[in-house]
Amino acid sequence: MAAPPPTLRAATASAPGKVILLGEHAVVYGRPALAVPVTLVQATATLTVLGQAVAPAVNDFWIDAPGLGRRYRLADAPPDDVLALAVNLVLGQAGLPAPAARLTVESTIPPASGLGSGAAVCTAVVRALAAAVGLALDAAAVSALVFETEKLLHGTPSGIDNTVVAYARPVYFVAGRPPQPLIVRRPLHLLIADTGRPSPTRLTVGAVRAAYELDRPRYTKLFDEIAALVERARAAIEGQADEALGPLLNRNHALLAELTVSSPELEVLIAAALAAGAQGAKLSGGGGGGNLLALVTPATAAPVEAALRAAGAVRVWGTHLGQG
Repeated sequence: MAAPPPTLRAATASAPGKVILLGEHAVVYGRPALAVPVTLVQATATLTVLGQAVAPAVNDFWIDAPGLGRRYRLADAPPDDVLALAVNLVLGQAGLPAPAARLTVESTIPPASGLGSGAAVCTAVVRALAAAVGLALDAAAVSALVFETEKLLHGTPSGIDNTVVAYARPVYFVAGRPPQPLIVRRPLHLLIADTGRPSPTRLTVGAVRAAYELDRPRYTKLFDEIAALVERARAAIEGQADEALGPLLNRNHALLAELTVSSPELEVLIAAALAAGAQGAKLSGGGGGGNLLALVTPATAAPVEAALRAAGAVRVWGTHLGQG
């Protein structure tokens, strides 16, 4: 007698955004990076049951992404649709056909801005669908599945976005190695500012790749310098050194500018943040637009935020790590 189809249940899951403190781009080439989750922005996926059991008809599975103005059947999704890929990865892992269900995906994370929007959305989808079909996935398994969607989004991702989002904790990351927790012993107060200029990570990563292939010695030196900054910053954050973090952020940004991934919008906002009292500031993510982060104190947070808005930031978020 054939086993009855597994029961499907409604489920909701969320995932945070992220920022890279130091190390972007170099991390694609095997160097370390530091990244932290940003819980002020979230992606949420909700699985609503349309039938009582997992059904064999993929036409019964709908993806509803109101923020993208899209509602479509899983069966009709194009090959480059990351939401459909995330769904199919989970169903493949579970060994199940598509359920009769509707998956609603919403996000407060601006896309193409360095905040890990794609990784967060796909993490939320993976977790919601896994919970709905009764598939137990730990953070490492979720991260591995989302990494496959990152390949579709970014071409040659390092894996840092899916890692920090899936684990939802600060990490010291090197591609191909298990993430190490980043222990924040000293309070860090950060402002994240959106330039308002979207910049898909795939484009900036591809541009750096092309430049690297043309001049490997120069770019290898830049990546090594960034890696050294990451190690010094980790020691400072974890309380193993008295070195100030702000100058390390500034130097990291200068090296990223040498990689030609800054932009006029970023440079204007970073200059405004530093002039208003930020201890350090740099782009975060792929660059070419997107977001920057500024290290502030409780006393300087308000004037730096005001300066960023006056200089053209379309959104500013405040967050802090550690105690205090």
